[in-house]
Amino acid sequence: MKVAIPTRNNVVDDHFGHCEYYTIFTISEDKLIVCTEIQASPEGCGCKSNIASVLEEKGVELMLAGNMGEGAKHTLEDHHIRVIRGCSGSVEAVVNAWLQGALTDSGEACQHHDCPDHHDSGPLTFKVLK
Repeated sequence: MKVAIPTRNNVVDDHFGHCEYYTIFTISEDKLIVCTEIQASPEGCGCKSNIASVLEEKGVELMLAGNMGEGAKHTLEDHHIRVIRGCSGSVEAVVNAWLQGALTDSGEACQHHDCPDHHDSGPLTFKVLK
């Protein structure tokens, strides 16, 4: 399985559409990280770019993100990429938290963005399952 994280300076970018690059982790059936690769971010707003199809072609099945509008979330889901929003911190810590079952989607969409297809839903919170 492959997991993508929108990244800036090795931490989860606050907004997936403005990230510097995507860190893609390949996860084994034993839930071990076996490979890490970098995918350059396209110019412009992520929800209007071809990044969903690029990530789908690379075999990405899950996006662990910070803020993300509903339009971007739906675009990724249309490309068979599940989304967990509300993540923050180093990409290694976030992927390890997911591997331990400690992440769940915040259910919140970003409140601000230049793209008109986003919906205001309030602030993001990071939820950890116990």
